[in-house]
Amino acid sequence: MEVTQVLLNAQSIDGAVRKNAEESLKQFQEQNLPGFLLSLSGELANEEKPVDTRKLAGLILKNALDAKEQYRKFELVQRWLLLDSNAKSQIKACLLKTLSSPVYDARSTASQVIAKVAGIELPQKQWPELIGSLLSNVHQLPPHAKQATLETLGYLCEEVSPDVIDQDQVNKILTAVVQGMSASEGNTDVRLAATRALYNALGFAQANFSNDMERDYLMRVVCEATLSPEVKIRQAAFECLVSISSTYYEKLAPYIQDIFNITAKAVKEDEEPVALQAIEFWSSICDEEIDILEEYGGDFTGDSDVSCFYFIKQALPALVPMLLETLLKQEEDQDQDEGAWNIAMAGGTCLGLVARTVGDDIVPLVVPFIEENITKPDWRQREAATYAFGSILEGPSPEKLIPLVNVALTFMLNALTKDPNSHVKDTTAWTLGRIFEFLHGSLVDTPIINQANCQQIVTVLLQSMRDTPNVAEKACGALYFLAQGYEEVGPSSPLTPFFQEIVQSLLTVTHREDAGESRLRTAAYEALNEVVRCSTDETAPLVLQLVPVVMLELHNTLEGQKMSSDEREKQSELQGLLCGCLQVIIQKLGSSEPSKHAFMQYADQIMGLFLRVFACRSATVHEEAMLAIGALAYATGPDFVKYMPEFYRYLEMGLQNFEEYQVCAVTVGVVGDISRALEEKIIPFCDGIMTQLLKNLSSNQLHRSVKPPIFSCFGDIALVVGEYFEKYLMWAMSALQSAADLCTHTAGDDELIEYTNSLRNGILEAYSGICQGFKNSPKTQLLIPYAPHILQFLDSLYMEKDMDDVVMKTAIGVLGDLADTLGSHAGSLIQQSVSSKDFLNECLSSEDVMIKESAEWAKLAISRAISV
Repeated sequence: MEVTQVLLNAQSIDGAVRKNAEESLKQFQEQNLPGFLLSLSGELANEEKPVDTRKLAGLILKNALDAKEQYRKFELVQRWLLLDSNAKSQIKACLLKTLSSPVYDARSTASQVIAKVAGIELPQKQWPELIGSLLSNVHQLPPHAKQATLETLGYLCEEVSPDVIDQDQVNKILTAVVQGMSASEGNTDVRLAATRALYNALGFAQANFSNDMERDYLMRVVCEATLSPEVKIRQAAFECLVSISSTYYEKLAPYIQDIFNITAKAVKEDEEPVALQAIEFWSSICDEEIDILEEYGGDFTGDSDVSCFYFIKQALPALVPMLLETLLKQEEDQDQDEGAWNIAMAGGTCLGLVARTVGDDIVPLVVPFIEENITKPDWRQREAATYAFGSILEGPSPEKLIPLVNVALTFMLNALTKDPNSHVKDTTAWTLGRIFEFLHGSLVDTPIINQANCQQIVTVLLQSMRDTPNVAEKACGALYFLAQGYEEVGPSSPLTPFFQEIVQSLLTVTHREDAGESRLRTAAYEALNEVVRCSTDETAPLVLQLVPVVMLELHNTLEGQKMSSDEREKQSELQGLLCGCLQVIIQKLGSSEPSKHAFMQYADQIMGLFLRVFACRSATVHEEAMLAIGALAYATGPDFVKYMPEFYRYLEMGLQNFEEYQVCAVTVGVVGDISRALEEKIIPFCDGIMTQLLKNLSSNQLHRSVKPPIFSCFGDIALVVGEYFEKYLMWAMSALQSAADLCTHTAGDDELIEYTNSLRNGILEAYSGICQGFKNSPKTQLLIPYAPHILQFLDSLYMEKDMDDVVMKTAIGVLGDLADTLGSHAGSLIQQSVSSKDFLNECLSSEDVMIKESAEWAKLAISRAISV
């Protein structure tokens, strides 16, 4: 196969030629993988070939080694490992040779592919000579090859985990990288590649950062690079500092003063990409200190493994003025551009984090800046003062902030309608939203909103919704938090007199010609949903009147003619918003008997609309419509069974949607809602549902996050179908046991620990539902063989000592369920169990009320089971 021509054709403007070429490549890959990969690596290494085909060859090679989906990645890795070793050696030789190519695109692509191969082979103890041969390159080659080699080392550190490379090699990599960064290296491309490589290698430098001399040296090299004449090198060096601030926070004390001086100079004088990273350093320090203070409170005993150095508190007098100055560097059109990020925005974000880190101490440092600038003729000063005020509303105590807010509120309401500048209005509306979010609601002792100003606030916000899209969107956000603050207000809400007017204004916003800009339509529906959700019974008749209105809107989206893909996307987004709105309305009206009864007149029509939305076949809408149907099932109860024959196929489609796994997860949740609503009427549909759920569990293509809800769903189904669950018991228990064995130990990062806990909780909810479902049935004895394994699982969870509160509550509940369902059969097993007694006592003395209640119930059930 003449691969060059095919690769050229694959980039052709002519669609047919392109498609043909892609087909040929796919065929080649399937029929002869070693030949395919060899010819690609040969193309990439061949200096006589066109740049475009070399680059594409490298890209296809890279994609043959890696994929986003875990199961695909696993397949590709296996294929590579099984490849003939001779072919692999040739491919790797071609890749290494390409590193010294004079063509930048070829070198850079080869760097990425080498790192992908290393990511597969080094953990398997293969290609041991790779790092050595890369390091020998760094010392002798022409600058362009040196640059490519350092780039490769950087990518390599990104691909493999630190435990794969031994410390001796780590030291050599760091030495080579630091030499490449030093001022004596004449070539700026090499210095840039080295600085970027250091960024990726920092995670490997634990031992080096624990050694004072080595750490001093590394810090000096990074700080020197922040002063390089090249802007890209300065930026990369600050990125290293940002990474060091989070990875090695506890080692920073000796350097913090110097770093402050370097960052302050960069923020004041350097180009934007560099200044942004300098601000990011302080944001990152805030993140670290907020985490430490949240986890440990303010009390650091001598032996706590993490201590807070209060860098932000110490730097406050200099840091806050530096950040306030950045607020005056706004860009003219930043409010219109959704992805905008500039020095003023970064400074405000950092100021907000500083406020959360130090609390009340920030207020006296910011107030003079606000007072001095808030009434200035230049819009930049007024906007900066407003932004500063909005940024410090989370962190300091209400006692410190409320006197300021009481003074500022009337001023801000005036500014929102009367300030001539759109930026100022935008930031004012945002700040009002923050005031309502943090200082209004049942948790705040002194209310800032009273009868006198409530009317003015609503009037101003509704007027502001007619402003430009960016200002209107912030006004909707402010209204959202205003409504949320009245969520637990009792039988009557201060917003009741304005309910009709608010709803009408929000619906008007959704019909604005420009509602597609600045997320305005979405923000209006979010505010409408919150106003409905937090409304009281007095406005239930008005919420009911909203039902046909929203139904008509949804009906209109279904009447579309032939649409372009862009229009279809907009239509499906709108359907999603309308289904979301109906879901909130259904939940609200379904929560009390009189309003539920009145709502039921619409149930058939609404379900008909949802089914038509499904027929449009778009994943995003599926999700919102699916959630709304869950709410409808909950409100309708056993009568929902009349919709099942028509709805069932969409339920099945949702469960089979592995690609969009969120849709699958939502559908699993809705199966739970429907089981609870239908109770035993779900039996005719159980075979199909259980078969699909078991299939999902055994698939390696389904995203792992869907598995915990599937187990919970087993519990929901077993609970309502009772002994009928017998026909699935063996399969369900076998799936539960193998999952339980996998998740007794937690190891790894926070994300993995969180996942393990959600998996444990799903398994326990399944056990609980199954036990309760079989209680008092003649078939209870079917569970006896599974009891030892369940207890063993509870023992191992207790021994691991790393359950979160949710798992603990469910686990002690399961212990009670076992005793309650199996009586004396469980009693003797529980008495023999290694840790049941200790676990029960620990839960009985828990400070968490929910855990304590569960434990008291379990204690009762166990004592009954033992005394039988």
